[in-house]
Amino acid sequence: MFKNLTLYRIGPGWAPTPDAMEKALDAARFQPCPATQDKSVGWVEPRGEAHGPLVEAIAGQRILKLQIETKSVPGAVVRRKAQEAADHIEATTGRKPGKKETKALREDALLSLLPQAFARQQSLWVWIDPERGWLATDASSQGKVDDLITALVRAFDGLVITLFNTQVTPQTAMTQWLSVTDAEEWPEGLAVERDCELRSSDEEKSVVKFTRHHLFNDEVRRHITEGKLPVRLALNWEGRVGFTLTESMSLKKINFLEGVFEDRPANDDETFDSNVAIGTGELRGVLDALIAALGGELQPGQVPGHEPAPAGEAPAPDATVASADEGAPF
Repeated sequence: MFKNLTLYRIGPGWAPTPDAMEKALDAARFQPCPATQDKSVGWVEPRGEAHGPLVEAIAGQRILKLQIETKSVPGAVVRRKAQEAADHIEATTGRKPGKKETKALREDALLSLLPQAFARQQSLWVWIDPERGWLATDASSQGKVDDLITALVRAFDGLVITLFNTQVTPQTAMTQWLSVTDAEEWPEGLAVERDCELRSSDEEKSVVKFTRHHLFNDEVRRHITEGKLPVRLALNWEGRVGFTLTESMSLKKINFLEGVFEDRPANDDETFDSNVAIGTGELRGVLDALIAALGGELQPGQVPGHEPAPAGEAPAPDATVASADEGAPF
């Protein structure tokens, strides 16, 4: 279910029941684009069952699913049709349309072409952990994130969402992990894998990528010394979940490794429930280890530090996320 993950902090005081959440989302169920509309955003059933619940509450977690439908017409086609209309006006009246009229002709051309446009749908998963105050999504682009946050805030009164930040920036921590010469210096539970991307911050923006490459070597350390810093690094948590950490603390290419989902039930409903419970339970472990390695959560008003927590050392109590029972989907 989650191949990518971006973590957010839910503001204090927001704790609706699943029934209250269901009622709020029901008013914004997904409806396909009408003939002349180019975009529609709404909530759909996570299990894919028509007229089913929009909120799945499993093992203390909440799973939602946002559907986005877009229709697009190539700009060249719109301009050509608008030009044909402009040419007709000039031929029949002897005058050339001005800027304002030309803009209106293009808008009319787009409206006339939209009913013929192919509709493209994309779904975004939302995982809410009420106990820890986390909200996570698999949206992989800023545009989709904006659509999702807008839909959530419109649906739920009093919901405040902020990006989850840590005491130490991911780039600072990744730089240190790639600079060590002994795996014992890695943070507890996390292991560096064989892929990374380094990028310089100078005018040239030089990029070096290592793929399926041993990263404990002088070449990697030399690039870092020369000013190329990691923007992506493949990591592994406890031999159970592989992922790529980015400089913005997004997780990409999440991969649940062999054995994690063994012995799941064959029934579709039970499979969904077990996928949610196992998947979010594993991701909780990943996030706990990652947040600890990055010095804990950055509290409002604090300035990020520069040194990650030593391997095996937990962050200060006021910077951690509370532990909880296992949870959710995949």
